[in-house]
Amino acid sequence: MLGARSDDAPFEVVAVASRDAGRAESYAAKHGIARGHGSYAALLADAEVDAVYIALPNALHFEWTMQALGAGKHVLVEKPFTRKPREVKEAWQEAERRGLVLVEGYMWRHSAQTQLLLSLVPGLGELQAVNSWFFDPVLREHDVRFVPELGGGALLDLGCYCVGALRLVAGREPDAFTGVARVGRGGVDERFAGALQFGDLTATFSCGFHGKLNMLEVVGTEGVLGVPHAFSDPPGIVLVNGVEHRADPGGDYRNQLADFCAAIRGERQPLITQADTLSQAQALDALLSAVGRDT
Repeated sequence: MLGARSDDAPFEVVAVASRDAGRAESYAAKHGIARGHGSYAALLADAEVDAVYIALPNALHFEWTMQALGAGKHVLVEKPFTRKPREVKEAWQEAERRGLVLVEGYMWRHSAQTQLLLSLVPGLGELQAVNSWFFDPVLREHDVRFVPELGGGALLDLGCYCVGALRLVAGREPDAFTGVARVGRGGVDERFAGALQFGDLTATFSCGFHGKLNMLEVVGTEGVLGVPHAFSDPPGIVLVNGVEHRADPGGDYRNQLADFCAAIRGERQPLITQADTLSQAQALDALLSAVGRDT
């Protein structure tokens, strides 16, 4: 968990926390951070911290978001915030009650590449299909992504990007969901494939912990759009009918933090809203329920 001070500068990282004080202090020293705390509670008690970035395992996001809000901190919480819609409502109500900013962190939404693809979609005509893939290997034997109690599984780690992309490109919320999971190590979904129905439009995705691919494809009556690296390390390239369109590469994490800080300063609403996070949780919950994973 990282703590930051937000003032006239965009942000300044002033503290980091771990369950192990030695690890926190080592990380702080390596990255030039002033303080390393040996517990998350200690970081939340740090009076110089205005905002926190919560990058804990998925199942801990809600708990520590509520703890951070209770301590008076603004919160940027790693994706997915939750699969439980009621937790979205409870957390955002608490943030609003305390006058704090709460944002779910999907960094890819903030890249110039994503803004470029959205500007090009209308030129494709009537949408016929949207497809997305995100495969990324998990090589560590003991990894939290293989622990169901910590919110592991390919859908919550990788497929959530795909689901968000399908919703974003379709420009509306889905009417129906289907899913297929390949359950593997630890009893979590090592691969997951799904379909979201948006009226007459069927959008599909696949994700998994083997292979290396992240891509978005949009098919319309007037052409085909492809983003070869849609979700991580954006190169700033979008293809339409084979023709390259370019934007600035990278910038996703930097722009996300700038957006968060601007919201804290009251300059604008964050790009990813409560309504967006709620709809994303509803979609993830429906997909997991479709394969019998109800908790």
